[in-house]
Amino acid sequence: MKQNRTKEAEKILKTAKAVIFDVDGTLLDSMYVWKNVGEKYLDSLDIEAEPDLGDRLFAMSLEGAADYIRENYHLNESREAIIAQVIQLVETEYFYNIPLKSGAERFLKLLKENNIPMAVATSSDRRVVEAAFKRLGIFDYFGRIFTCSETGAGKDKPDIYYRAAEYLGYPPEKIWVFEDAFHAAQTAKNAGFHVTGIYDSSCTEQEKLKKLADIYIEEFSGNNGLL
Repeated sequence: MKQNRTKEAEKILKTAKAVIFDVDGTLLDSMYVWKNVGEKYLDSLDIEAEPDLGDRLFAMSLEGAADYIRENYHLNESREAIIAQVIQLVETEYFYNIPLKSGAERFLKLLKENNIPMAVATSSDRRVVEAAFKRLGIFDYFGRIFTCSETGAGKDKPDIYYRAAEYLGYPPEKIWVFEDAFHAAQTAKNAGFHVTGIYDSSCTEQEKLKKLADIYIEEFSGNNGLL
């Protein structure tokens, strides 16, 4: 495979002691599921959502998003009830339909072959992520999966990245973080991690992500990828 690697891939292999991956929009082509889930939830209650609800909820943990919906739409449902209904709306896609991003498994295999440990940092629910990873055959590549819900903060704060780094056993400057969302990549970058930005059509701040990231790719394999 070496002859098919780009200089960017070689840089990551030479400098990374460990890698942290986002899930939605980075490893999984799943952002279509989340794009309108808040609106769909409110629609099920016959409530009209604000036009930019998806953008507002994007950076939040599930708990934070549930609290926002509950407070701003004056709902009587508990946080837990809202989260349960949101998960129900999306879990079928994770269990049966969501695909990997192009070339993702090849790159994971390359990292494993080079003895680079990997962890996951995700805003999504553990249950659906694990289900998708097992279905797609990539679950065993990762030492641990960290979620914003379990960490207690969204990706507007670096907590989840620090927790993953602590588990991996290396300081931020030795770790590469893969993210498709500008706000999350910015958090990781400001926390001292190297950042690979990856294109996803759901991200409205691609130019900012390109400028921020140490490496920017459109996909894992292909003309503008790593392999």
